[in-house]
Amino acid sequence: MAWSKTKQQLESFICDGLKGRVEYRSTAYKYAPDKSGKCYITVDKKEVFAMSEAKSVVTWYKLEQEIKKDSSIQVEVTEDEIQAIRKELGDTIPTDRLEVIAKNRRQSEVAKQIMTAQSVLGKSDFYQAANTFLSSSIDNCMNGNDIILNILALVDRRVGKKRLRDLRCRIQMKHPIVQYFYQLRCEVEGI
Repeated sequence: MAWSKTKQQLESFICDGLKGRVEYRSTAYKYAPDKSGKCYITVDKKEVFAMSEAKSVVTWYKLEQEIKKDSSIQVEVTEDEIQAIRKELGDTIPTDRLEVIAKNRRQSEVAKQIMTAQSVLGKSDFYQAANTFLSSSIDNCMNGNDIILNILALVDRRVGKKRLRDLRCRIQMKHPIVQYFYQLRCEVEGI
């Protein structure tokens, strides 16, 4: 789906008190080799949360290299993962090489998980979360661990005062940007 359509759908869910104050933005650089850019969320025309693909790719690569170099980090590979790679690549590759491929893929996944936990999110993460938000229930978005989904759910008009009050304890365990949007929504609702 085109960004303009996604943006329109996302902003149609924003509660009345935050309409015009919270905006979702995306930039792309036409002449960049990978057409990279960034997505960001603004409140009162000020950028409060940004996701940049260029920054996240570099961070992801650095984390992956650190995981590979650090002998204390043991990444286990299951037989099922090896068999899946064998099925994907064919029977001509030796088993020991398949193990190396599986381990490299697993290390890459671990690096992505660490990166997400550290809130180094990219433009593609925002697009993926936006599509998930548009096709999921508000409860799933609110209760999950995805920072972007939490933010989108907190500014959603389907979340009322009672639900906001019930979230007070759980929000304290969330990322600071999620807490920021919770406070913003509570101010608007007069809670």
